[in-house]
Amino acid sequence: MKRKGFGFLALGAAILMLSLLSSYFGRSFVRSGSRLEHITVREAAALIESKKDAANFVVLDVRTPQEFFGERLEDAVNLDYYEVNFRESLNQLDKEKIYLVYCRTGRRSSLALMIMEELGFEEAYNVLGGIVQWKAEGLPLAPF
Repeated sequence: MKRKGFGFLALGAAILMLSLLSSYFGRSFVRSGSRLEHITVREAAALIESKKDAANFVVLDVRTPQEFFGERLEDAVNLDYYEVNFRESLNQLDKEKIYLVYCRTGRRSSLALMIMEELGFEEAYNVLGGIVQWKAEGLPLAPF
């Protein structure tokens, strides 16, 4: 009898965890006073176009330097997610600026967005699908 009760408890916990995860990896999440969102590459391109002359807008590439120097979005700055001091380096950035964060496929940038939320960044956007999706949709990269 105890085993059946445990099974229902485990099922309930699994459903709760899936619900929480799907909520997080949905389109957006808002913390009091902040806006952090997952956006498509087309939305990212439109954001870049609308903010291209804004001093408070930063395109942040969280790939390795080797990836970054191979190809990147125009005007991007690099902060390697795999660096030992990544969190500390991220924490030194101006939290009031607007950040568009991308990586190769969106995994590292999604994790970086979670850290940015914890650190109190006000506005940041993760590019779903990363630079792979960006290229697949024929969007321009930085000229060499």
